[in-house]
Amino acid sequence: MQERIASIIEEYDAQGDHRTGTEADARGAEWLAARIENLGVKSELDTFAFKRIQINTAGFRVGTLTIEGVPLFDCGLTGGEVEGSIGALGSDADIGVAMSLPITSNQADLVRRQSAAAELEEARRTSRHKAIVLVTDESMPTEGVAAINAPHFLKPYGPPVLQIPNRHWREICALMEGKARATVIVACDYVDASTSNVQASVAGSDPSLAPLLVMTPRSAWWSCASERGGGIAAFLEIMRAVRELNAPRTVIFTANTGHELGHIGLDRFLGANPGLLTQAQTWMHLGANFAARLDGGIRLQYSNEDLRSLVLSHCGRQQVAPLSEAPYGARPAGEARNIFDGGGNYVSIVGRNGLFHHPMDRFPDAVDVPLTTRWVAVLVGVATDLAARST
Repeated sequence: MQERIASIIEEYDAQGDHRTGTEADARGAEWLAARIENLGVKSELDTFAFKRIQINTAGFRVGTLTIEGVPLFDCGLTGGEVEGSIGALGSDADIGVAMSLPITSNQADLVRRQSAAAELEEARRTSRHKAIVLVTDESMPTEGVAAINAPHFLKPYGPPVLQIPNRHWREICALMEGKARATVIVACDYVDASTSNVQASVAGSDPSLAPLLVMTPRSAWWSCASERGGGIAAFLEIMRAVRELNAPRTVIFTANTGHELGHIGLDRFLGANPGLLTQAQTWMHLGANFAARLDGGIRLQYSNEDLRSLVLSHCGRQQVAPLSEAPYGARPAGEARNIFDGGGNYVSIVGRNGLFHHPMDRFPDAVDVPLTTRWVAVLVGVATDLAARST
């Protein structure tokens, strides 16, 4: 299993930038469909059209610095330039500047991140600034943007927001103190594109039983080896196991696009299968970062005590333990929140990652293959137990 998992993540990583609607996204869909067929399971591509953002120019000029960046994908986009004074986010400056905070399971940092997110949201909603610049957190490598997801991709709002690397953070701080003037350029177009969910199912012997749903996102920023690779590997390993199990319960698999754009792929799947939200026995969400080598840490999320006991029993067998658990009733992270909002039962694995959404999240350096294998074994055990239940 470990060799298979390493191979899957290496191949996925090598495809390039997995952003929805890109060439790598299309290659990844065909590759995953072929991997499924190799397991003896029929695959299906559910391809649909959408408007992809094409970045023409995105940059920040201040003092002697010219820094290329990446816009938020759910902000207001302009074909021109925004010029004016720079200052801290929330100040009276024309261009507000702030540093993003890393994703973490540490409670103190979580509170800080929630506070920073609320401040950014207020600035965007009130249009306090003509433009906003977000600097990638200093804990990340100095080159590359750790991009933020765009939950409001279909309904963008607020002023242009540009995300930039952290290499020049100290210089930018000094220029802010000197009340320097700067220019932000965010020039993008919406272009016609297409993307695909990858779907399959393994029929059970008793069609009267409610199906088990296994889902994983397959799109994200950059190569995202440790962010998404573990979920892709677990998806295929679970499929391999239930294919060999001949279980009574049907297992439905969906690898969804559009994760970074407000879960548009999962929304499409749910729209086509509305009854599954509550009719499914359980939804297994194979979420982000459980393959991470740098500053990793697993957070488990479940909708009830029965599912928690099942998952933790398999954790004990594999001698792994989560760093944290989400309390029942709390809205979970990732695609599990769609299931929570719809009233379904779910098991979900997510985690933290020192290279979260960063271009340096690459195989092999960013991936802990042996630990990932143990977590995949946990997920395979949970899935086969659920599929084997006859009630």
